[in-house]
Amino acid sequence: MAAELFDALVVEQEAPGTFTRQIKKRSIDELPPGELLVRVRYSSLNYKDALSALGRPGVTKSYPHTPGIDAAGEVVSCADGAFREGEKVIVTGYDLGMNTPGGYGQYIRVPSAWGVRLPEALSLKESMALGTAGLTAGLSLQKLVQAGVRPEHGEILVTGATGGVGSVAVALLSQAGYQVVAVTGKIEETEYLTGLGARQVLSRDAFLQNSERPLLKERWAGVIDVVGGPMLAAAIKSASYGGVVTCCGLAGSAELPLNVFPFILRGVSLLGVDSAQCPSAARNEVWQLLASDWKPQRILAQAQEVPLAELEERFHAMLKGESRGRTVVNLDPGQ
Repeated sequence: MAAELFDALVVEQEAPGTFTRQIKKRSIDELPPGELLVRVRYSSLNYKDALSALGRPGVTKSYPHTPGIDAAGEVVSCADGAFREGEKVIVTGYDLGMNTPGGYGQYIRVPSAWGVRLPEALSLKESMALGTAGLTAGLSLQKLVQAGVRPEHGEILVTGATGGVGSVAVALLSQAGYQVVAVTGKIEETEYLTGLGARQVLSRDAFLQNSERPLLKERWAGVIDVVGGPMLAAAIKSASYGGVVTCCGLAGSAELPLNVFPFILRGVSLLGVDSAQCPSAARNEVWQLLASDWKPQRILAQAQEVPLAELEERFHAMLKGESRGRTVVNLDPGQ
C-alpha cells in the first residue's frame, strides 16, 4: 500500500537568493526518522518561520523545506512507547521547522523527547495561540518569579511588546498582578497593549532617549526583553537596584552596547531565556501553568486564525515589523 499523502507548505530555492513557496503533496515516507509520528492540526506563525520561509540566512541550511517551529496534534504512532496512539501533544523548538520538516505540514516525525502532552485544560488551538512565543514568555516570567521579583516591588518593562513573545508577556504579567509598562515601535497600537493589560505604553524613541549614558534613572523591578541590542542595554541601565532582566531575543541586534556599571553599582541581574533546547521537565511545568494559573485569556481571544494558503503575505509583514500578537495556522480548514 502506498504511503499516505498530506499537504505541506514547501519552500524551494530556484536560484541563489530566490525562494518560492507552494502547498504540495508529500508522503509520510519522506519524513525523517524519529520515534514520534504526529498528525498536525494546528501550528503558529513565528519570526523564525518567516525567516525560513523567505530564505533568510541563519535558520534553514538546505531546501526544499517545510517551516513551522510549532505543531500540535494527535499521536499516530510512537516507536518507544513514550506516548500512546491518539494522545494530544505539543511539539515546539529543538530543530522543528528549522532543518527538520515542521508544523506547516499535516504530519511531522520527530524524536519522542521533543513532545509534550497537551494539558487537559488547553485545546490544541489554544496551545498554538501560545506556541513558542507563549512558552518563551512563560519561561521569562518564571525566571522573574524564581529570582524573587514580586508585584509589589515595582514596574515590569516589556520590550517589543506588540510581537508574539511581547504580547503574551504583557498579558501574563498583568494577569499575575504586575504593573506592566510596554515599549513598542508602533505607538499606534497603544489601545491593543492596554487591552492586554499594560498600565503604560512608551514609544521606542522615547524609551531610548539619552540611552547612550552609562546609567539611567532607576525604574524597573524586572524586565522581559525580546529585542536585544540598544533596547536591552537601555533596559539594564534603567533597572532598579537589584532588578532582574531577562533576555530572549535579538530582533534589534545580537550586540549589547553596555558597560558593567549596572551590574556592579546596582546589582542588576541579566538572565538568559531559551525555549528551543529547554529541558522536557521545564517545558511541562510552564505548559501546565499556561493552561491553569497563567492562562492568558486576552491573548487567546485575540489570536488570529489562517490556513496555510494565507501565510505568504504574513511572512513579509512579520519581517517588516507590521504584525502583532499571535497567528494560529489551521492545517484542516473547513473541517
